[in-house]
Amino acid sequence: MTTHAPQAMRSVTLPASLDEAVAALGAMPAAVPVAGGTDLMAAVNKGLLRPSGLVGLSRISELRGWHYQDGHALLGAGLTHARMGRPDFAALIPALAASARAAGPPQIRNAGTLGGNISSAAPTGDALPVLAALEAELVIAGAGGSRREIPVSHLLAGREMLEPAELIGFVRVPLLHAPQVFLKATGRTGPGRATASVAIVLDPARRGVRCAVGAIAPMPLRPLEAERWIASLIDWDGERGVAPDALAAFGEYVAAACIPDHAPPEGGGEAPPLSPAVLHLRRTVAALARRALGRALS
Repeated sequence: MTTHAPQAMRSVTLPASLDEAVAALGAMPAAVPVAGGTDLMAAVNKGLLRPSGLVGLSRISELRGWHYQDGHALLGAGLTHARMGRPDFAALIPALAASARAAGPPQIRNAGTLGGNISSAAPTGDALPVLAALEAELVIAGAGGSRREIPVSHLLAGREMLEPAELIGFVRVPLLHAPQVFLKATGRTGPGRATASVAIVLDPARRGVRCAVGAIAPMPLRPLEAERWIASLIDWDGERGVAPDALAAFGEYVAAACIPDHAPPEGGGEAPPLSPAVLHLRRTVAALARRALGRALS
C-alpha cells in the first residue's frame, strides 16, 4: 500500500454493502475503514498509523448518492467533494457545495468524501462548519443492520462517539430553501487549508440565522448570542435587509465570542493582551462573518 511501510497491511476487504462493511469491521476489530484515503494514507505514509487491515468502502453504491426524506436530504457518506460541488447539488445545499469546491486541489476533491471529512474531524475540515450551521445529523450503521442517529456536533465535540464496528452511513441535512454562504481564509493563494472559515445559513421559517466558525478551534464554534441578536434585526417580512453598521457589529460579535479576550488574573490586575497573531485571526473571523451574512441577505 505504501513504499514507506512495506507489509503494513495484512488484509484488504472490499464489501459491496454497508452492512457487509460493518460485519467486516466486526470480524477484524483492528481494521480501519477507508474511502478516499486522503487523510488515512497520508498518516500511513508518515508512519503515524499501521493498520493491520483495511475495509474499503468504494464499492458501496448506496453511499455515493443521496435521496429526499421528510424535507431533508439523506447524503451518502461516500459522496466526494467533486460530486457535491456540481450545480445540481449546489441548488439543494449551497453552502455545502461551496465548501466542497474549496476543499483542495482536484485530486483531493475527486477522492475525499463527506464521511471522511467528518470521521477524521480535522479542525480545518471545510464541510464541518457548514454541517454545524445546518444542524445536520448522522445516521450510524451498526451490527445486525441497526441504525442510530446523532447530531454531527455531538460527534465532533466527543459527546457521542462511534462504537466498535460502527460506520457513518448517511448525513441527514434539512432542506431550508434559503440562502447559505461558506467563506474561508487560507494562508496562501489557491486551494489550501483554512486558517478560518465561516458558514452562514438563513432559516426564514424560524426567522433565524445560524452561524458556525471553523478552523480556529478543535471543533466548529456556534456564536449563539450573536445569531439571536442579528436575527432580531432582520426584516424577515420585507427584503431581509440590515443596516451596514449592524453587519459590521455582527462580525465583531462573532469574532469576540469565538476568540475572547484573556480573563484577568485571579489575584487581580489587568488581563494580558492578545498576541498580534490572535488579533489578526479575530479580525479575519470578523471580516468573514460580516461578508458571509451580507452575501446571504443580498
